[in-house]
Formats: sequence, C-alpha cells, structure tokens
Amino acid sequence: MSEELAQHPKESLPGPRASPREVWKKGGRLLSVLLAVNVLLLASTLISGGAFNKVAVYDTDVFALLTTMMLLATLWIVFYLLRTARCPDAVPYRDAHAGPIWLRGGLVLFGICTLVMDVFKTGYYSSFLECQSAIKILHPIIQAVFVIVQTYFLWVSAKDCIHTHLDLTRCGLMFTLTTNLAIWMAAVVDESVHQAHSYSGSYGNSSHSRLTPDPERAGSTAGGDPCPCSTAICQIFQQGYFYLYPFNIEYSLFASTMLYVMWKNVGRLIGSTHGHGHTPSRVSLFRETFFAGPILGLLLFVVGLAVFILYEVQVSGERDHTQQALVTYYSFNIACLGLMTLVSLSGSVIYRFDRRAMDHHKNPTRTLDVALLMGAAMGQYAISYYSIVAVVVGSPRDLLGALNLSHALLMIAQHTFQNVFIIESLHRGPPGAEPCEMPPKESCQGITFANLDAIHTLPSCPPTPRLVSPNPESPQEAMAIILAPRCHWRRRCLKDISLFLLLCNVILWIMPAFGARPHFSNTVEVDFYGYSLWAAIVNICLPFGIFYRMHAVSSLLEVYVLS
Repeated sequence: MSEELAQHPKESLPGPRASPREVWKKGGRLLSVLLAVNVLLLASTLISGGAFNKVAVYDTDVFALLTTMMLLATLWIVFYLLRTARCPDAVPYRDAHAGPIWLRGGLVLFGICTLVMDVFKTGYYSSFLECQSAIKILHPIIQAVFVIVQTYFLWVSAKDCIHTHLDLTRCGLMFTLTTNLAIWMAAVVDESVHQAHSYSGSYGNSSHSRLTPDPERAGSTAGGDPCPCSTAICQIFQQGYFYLYPFNIEYSLFASTMLYVMWKNVGRLIGSTHGHGHTPSRVSLFRETFFAGPILGLLLFVVGLAVFILYEVQVSGERDHTQQALVTYYSFNIACLGLMTLVSLSGSVIYRFDRRAMDHHKNPTRTLDVALLMGAAMGQYAISYYSIVAVVVGSPRDLLGALNLSHALLMIAQHTFQNVFIIESLHRGPPGAEPCEMPPKESCQGITFANLDAIHTLPSCPPTPRLVSPNPESPQEAMAIILAPRCHWRRRCLKDISLFLLLCNVILWIMPAFGARPHFSNTVEVDFYGYSLWAAIVNICLPFGIFYRMHAVSSLLEVYVLS
C-alpha cells in the first residue's frame, strides 16, 4: 500500500483541489498592491519635492500628475459601472457590512464641500490667468468631475462582491485608492505648509513654500510677485479653499477606506445568512436612551464651539491674550477628555456584565475599522509623547506647562479607553441575543411550536410570550418563538455613552480641522525641539489625529445602532 502511495501521491491524497481562481487570488492581490505602491511612491516623491523652493519640482508637475491620475481613475470607474450594468451576474453577492448609510452619507457631505473648494480654487487661479499655467485651472475642474463620478460609484457599488475580470478589478480599485491617497497627501502638504507660513513670521522662519503661486517658483524677480492676489474677490477665493481643505482630506480618506473594502470583497463568496446579524431594521436617534448622554454631549459641543471661537479671536492678539486663550483651550480639552475617558471606561465595565456572544465572523469592514482606529490614533499618541518629553525635561514649571502635560496624558488615556470600548462594541453580537437572566435548565427559550396552545401548558414559559409568525397567510401553521427579554438598562446606558462620545469627538474634530493649533501658539515644544522639527512632527501626525476623530464618529454611530 505504501508503495502505491509513493508511486501515485496526488491520486491518493483526499480532499478537493483548489480552483485556479483561488490559487491566483493571492497573486492578483499582490499584482494590484505592487501597482499601488509604485504609483504612490511616485506621487509622494513629486508632492513632497514640490513643496520646497530648493527642489526643482514645480507645482505644475504635481498638478499634472494628479490630473492624469484622476482622469485614468474616472475612466476606469465608468468602465466598471458600464460593465456591471450590462452584466448583472457580475455581482452575485453583496456585503451587508460594507458601505453603511452613515459612511456613504459622510462621503456625500465631504464630497459636496470638496466641490465647493474646487469652485473656489478655479476662481482663485482664474484671477491671474495671464501668468498661470493652464493645468492649475484644469486641475480643480477634473477633480470636481472625479469627485462626482467616484461618489456615485461608491454610493451604488460599495457593497459589491464582483466575480468577473478579477485582476483588472483589483488593479482598478487599487489605482483609484492610490489616487485618493495622492490627493490626500497633496492637500495635507498644501495645508500644512500654509499653516507653517501663518506662524513663520512669529518665529523668523521663511523656508517654506506651498503648492500655490510663489514668487520664486514662478520665476519672478526679487522685486515682487508677478501674480499678486490683490483684489478682494481673489482673497476670498484664496481663504475659502484653505478653510475647506479639511473636508477634502476627509473625503479622500473616506473614499480610500470604502475602496479598500471593495478590493477585499473582489471574488468573495458570501453565504445566504452571512452578515445579517448586525443589520438593524430601524434606526431612531435618541430612542431608548436616558437622554443624559445626548444632553451632556450637546452641552460640551456648544461650550466647545464658544471656546474655539474665543481661542481663534484671542490667539492672534497680544501675548497676554494668547496666554489666556491657551489656558481656556487646554482647560476645556482637559475637562472633555477626562469625561470621555471615564465614560469609555464605564462602557467597557458594562460589557463585562453583557453575555452577548462575540461575533467572530470574517468581516473585512470590521477588520478595517479596527485597523484604522488603532493606526490613526498613533498620530495623536506621537504628538502627546513629544509634548510630555518637552514639558517634563525642558519647560519651566508654570500653569501653562501643567495644563499642557495634563492635556497630553489625558489624550493618550482617552484614545486608549475609547478604542477599547469601540472595538469591543463592534465585535458584540446583535442586541437581544442573550437573556437578561439565566434561563432554567428546561426552559423553552428558543423553542419553536407548531401548536400555539401548547405554549401555555409549559410551566417554564413566560405568561405573555412574543409570537412571531413568518407566514401570516397560513394561521394553522403559524410558528411561535419565545424571545428573551432585552436588558433595557444596559442598552440605554450604552446608547447614552455612544452618543456622548460621538458629540465630543465631533467638537474635538472641528477644533484642529478648522485651524486651532495650540502646538505653535504654546512655545514650549517650539523652544525645545526647534521650529522646523516640531512643525514637521505636527504636520505629519495631526492629520491622522483629525481623521481618527471622524472615523470614531462613524464607528460610534454603528455602536449606537448595535447597542
């Protein structure tokens, strides 16, 4: 027998062989990833090189590359939509977890703001058409077309599990994802260098330039700018599109996450009952809550807006006003972060008494949510640890230093406990999956009856069971299912916690996204690290912190629905 096995090993091994499609699945993914990495490295090289005067990469080169990438991505999206429209069998499965309504709604909102930004950009560059390259006017127009087409594509196709032209689809999705990441990098660099210009006068540093018209990059003489933005309408356009950059950044990141889930779902097989456990039938805001969380969250939101406005007004004034603005800003953030930390910790404690089963099904959307929460938090962790070192080692012991240290420590604690709460919530089973009280050994929990009169003869059944009839047209064959009562107090507490954290994350997103930069107004870190190093740390890490807040909002909304 052993000799026969040695002579014919392949024929003797049991088990089905893998299909050629499954064998090449990893190869197709690897091909698309290699394409994305190479295109992204090229884009990042040009974008980073075009941000400085001393590098011979001009802003027109960056705009030309981004415009070409957006055109190619738009053409592929149109091809995908036409192909799926002509061949409905190309998408046999749809992932119920992918592209939830709040994620697509946020994508539409940020897309609309990006379109407004493109209008401002077009108006700004058109103000001095005679001395600008045509690519600078063409770029925002192409970006507007790309945003419209991509938003429609993600709205209708985010849940697709396509099964035709797998390798082409993977490469197309990865290229589109890379295009969004390149747009994100360009926006981050442009906004960051613009912020550096705003503060360079205070610290005597003028070594930065941005991707907007610059005297040296435009080939001007030392005497002045050949493309001055002197009219009032030009200055409105210029300030307007800089204020809208945060929305463009968030749009690119939202689109990238949705495209990544689509890429993971290419060729995926989904069972008929997979993914329906967490699909709510109805969503009603503030339903089944104690109202303490929404009220306290709204109060902090309003107070935060007032503090943000006061900070923006005072920080550009005299030194005494700047000191007062920083104290007010840090005090509010310390109070808000402290409450969020305690609330997140209490939510995790409540889950210790929750006997709902953990959902271990393979879910690319949930895996990506967890990875984004953990990865994006690294940006704020880095800023906080740099601040802690600067305050402890090199700062004089004063009130502002103590507030800065407390703010950095609470920022780390809040991110940690909020991530624990959100991740545990996303892995819980659907509500009502477990009873509030332990059922007796011979309970009729979950028993299905064909005779409704038999229910009341069992002593262990509740006197008023909930009956579910899947076939109302045949009452003789109706089915009665005994459903366990839900733990209303736990669900209400969790809903209050999720709504409170959601509103707090919104106001903590608004502050840095719209220009609050205490990292530069407070000179502790600038004096310790030097302006150039500290500006690089903040400009690289802060966009991840801003994205973390927005992604936490979408995750907390899902936690609210699932509680």
